[in-house]
Amino acid sequence: MNTGTDLDFFNLLSESYFRFTKKSLVPEERDASIAARWLYEDAPFCLLAHNTDADPRFIYANRTAQACFEYDWNEFVELRSRFSAETPDREERQRLLDAAKRDGYITEYRGLRVAKSGKRFWVDHVTLWQLIDENGSLHGQAALVPYWHDV
Repeated sequence: MNTGTDLDFFNLLSESYFRFTKKSLVPEERDASIAARWLYEDAPFCLLAHNTDADPRFIYANRTAQACFEYDWNEFVELRSRFSAETPDREERQRLLDAAKRDGYITEYRGLRVAKSGKRFWVDHVTLWQLIDENGSLHGQAALVPYWHDV
């Protein structure tokens, strides 16, 4: 399944984000299918999600994230999320994930990341949240990256 424009996955992303932040992922009220497509194809921010595996794998990356990290959809959904950071930065990344798990979400994170080519870049003002559905089941974590720039 391509979760990129899947309505159930869009609802999980957007509803869990709103539950924690009281903000919308989409700029205005839209039909859910239009909003899901906008979020995947046109959103001006990176949006990524990984699953609940012990070594989580990405399950979502919008087109902006694909361009930023230099992986296409098929490469992204095969990638372990720890590989979005270089080895020295993975401990800090794990602390971020643990804090979001403990608190439900975190905001204003800044960290170093790495693209497929090895290019390093900063991510700024990141919000990371738990992907929890309306029944309370955990499906992973998602991150919204509004700003990034090369090192």
